[in-house]
Amino acid sequence: MLRGLLPPLTLATALFATFGLAHAQLPAPVAQVMAQQGLPEDALGVLVLKGDAVVLSHGAARPMQPASTMKLVTTLASLERLGPAFRGRTELRATSSIDKGVLRGNLILKGGADADLSGEDVENMLRALHYQGIRRIEGDLVLDRQLFQPARTDVGIPPFDESPEAYYNVIPDALLVNKNMLQIDMRSTGKQLKLQMQPALDRVSIGSDMTLVDADCSTWETGWKLPEAVRQKDGRIKVVLHGTFPKDCARTYSINVLDRDDYIDRLFRQKWKELGGKFSGKVVDGVTPPGSTLLAEHTSRMLPELVRDTNKPSDNLLARTLFLSLGSLQADPAAGSFAVPATGETTFARSDAAVREWMRGHRIDDAGFVIENGSGLSRLERISPQQMAYLLQAGLRSNWAPEFQASMPIAAIDGTLRRRLHGTAAAGRARLKTGTLRNVVALAGYVPDANGVQNVFVAMVNSEQAGNGRGRAVLEALVEWVARSGSVHPQVAAPAAP
Repeated sequence: MLRGLLPPLTLATALFATFGLAHAQLPAPVAQVMAQQGLPEDALGVLVLKGDAVVLSHGAARPMQPASTMKLVTTLASLERLGPAFRGRTELRATSSIDKGVLRGNLILKGGADADLSGEDVENMLRALHYQGIRRIEGDLVLDRQLFQPARTDVGIPPFDESPEAYYNVIPDALLVNKNMLQIDMRSTGKQLKLQMQPALDRVSIGSDMTLVDADCSTWETGWKLPEAVRQKDGRIKVVLHGTFPKDCARTYSINVLDRDDYIDRLFRQKWKELGGKFSGKVVDGVTPPGSTLLAEHTSRMLPELVRDTNKPSDNLLARTLFLSLGSLQADPAAGSFAVPATGETTFARSDAAVREWMRGHRIDDAGFVIENGSGLSRLERISPQQMAYLLQAGLRSNWAPEFQASMPIAAIDGTLRRRLHGTAAAGRARLKTGTLRNVVALAGYVPDANGVQNVFVAMVNSEQAGNGRGRAVLEALVEWVARSGSVHPQVAAPAAP
């Protein structure tokens, strides 16, 4: 079906397959590093483009696991489809009037993919209610997560790895406060461990059965075991830490262990009580009724800032939220807000379709492309170096190219590349998104050559032997080779770029 829609691409792909063999041989320095690291050449996929000319191609048409380089797909599609003025939004709404300081009905907290929503923001919205004269809420607090369907994809999902409490594993929904994280301060002496928890939550405490051990403080994570939230008979919740902890050590760590309904419930009660308000109702899931009145709202930062905070540190939760937003929200340039499409499809199906529609609109064949959550934290996602390279070419032509490029880590300077490529020709010059899983190492972005000419760079290693620095050594040798190049390479036409 796609080939029928895009005949020029089919011809170009055939030319690439025929003539790309001239570039299939790896540069000698790179081949040498692969041999030294014990990696077979078929574990590597590479495509380097200078303009529309192929500089280097090796296994470029094969779909591969991209790890976090998949975030480039999500963030560029988000910029192009939602626009740089896009913001997520959280609203406090009511269906009844205020009578002598009493809200005689439910208060609705409506989620709108607001990636920045914090406990302080919730407090400010509740303070706005206080300023409007509300002192008591007679109804319930209704949590509306219906923007994403299903509303709670985190429920019943097996953990991705052995650290489900870690931030990188948080699964998004349309209404997350503080990203559902608890910040734990752990300070030990030779005999005692003291714990503090932020934010303060109504009837939630923290404790531990951790054993203090003689160990270096820098190795504290080796004794860490999965914490749990234990519900008491009286309705209180106790967060319990397990494992061991070094003596005379101080560390701060954030964990995701509370059910997110409990988190918002206890946070709301705590903040409203601190403001002098009264609430005796329940906290329930529900839908915002038609005709409700807006009482207070919070909006996230604009999309380019979120894109930067997605790609620089490789934030999985932000990437996943943007991916779902592609299937739930539409840019409204006039108001900077959103409209929700009327459709019965799952949010994933709409998001997947939105990304593929964007790719096809830029004449990028999506055959073999698999996107599961848009973050790369997946064992299912696949993209070929060729598809990624054409996406990066589209990024150079985008109206939002400056915002897109500024979101990528700079070699040896910041983000996930701050400790890499020091002392190389790429240091301070290349902008590359990193990707790492147990069996995957990847880099994708832009590398200027010795003459300052920009190269689109994509390289992925998929192998059980990719870890322990082996795959990284190969990719960094490739980056160095491109950054030091500048002589005339054989010019072979790449598949037709839009």
